[in-house]
Amino acid sequence: MHEQARGVEDLKRQTPETLRKLLSYDPETGALTWKWRTADVHPNDQARRAFNTQFAGKPAFTSDDGSGYMQGQILGVPHRAHRVAWAIHHGKWPIEVDHINRIRNDNRIVNLKDGCRVDNLRNLPLQKRNSSGFIGVNIHKPSGKWVAYIGNKSKKIHLGLFTDKAEAIAVRKAAEIKYGYHANHGRNL
Repeated sequence: MHEQARGVEDLKRQTPETLRKLLSYDPETGALTWKWRTADVHPNDQARRAFNTQFAGKPAFTSDDGSGYMQGQILGVPHRAHRVAWAIHHGKWPIEVDHINRIRNDNRIVNLKDGCRVDNLRNLPLQKRNSSGFIGVNIHKPSGKWVAYIGNKSKKIHLGLFTDKAEAIAVRKAAEIKYGYHANHGRNL
């Protein structure tokens, strides 16, 4: 229970204002850098000097989490770099950050968009298993025609069966516009 309570207290301390005391963020490059710790942030003299000697002025959040996102810890609590960058730049924690160009370690502020899970799902690349070359369009095996579909509000919407693949793609593209999909959706950048 004590460890859990301490973890909650650590999270409460990690406000955007606290992050700004601990880290510098360059919105042009997306780089995070450790700042020199002062007594108000790190009261233990020996630990503060050790931190400053080893980390101050050096890049922060340089570890890949295995899926392409950069990560690190703040006062023992793990975070992803794009969320920390957003919080420092905008002064509030994001709901869910989307990398617009889909490059997970590109944390420039122009590449980060606060949104929700639905927004992130509307900016997906073409999956490797896709056989048609276009997201939301494939062969309907029983009829041998092209079928187009799209997702909206957790529902799969059938857009129709088509003899012409180009027509199925056009209908799918129109539905992407109607339902607010990102222009990069279905493209491999």
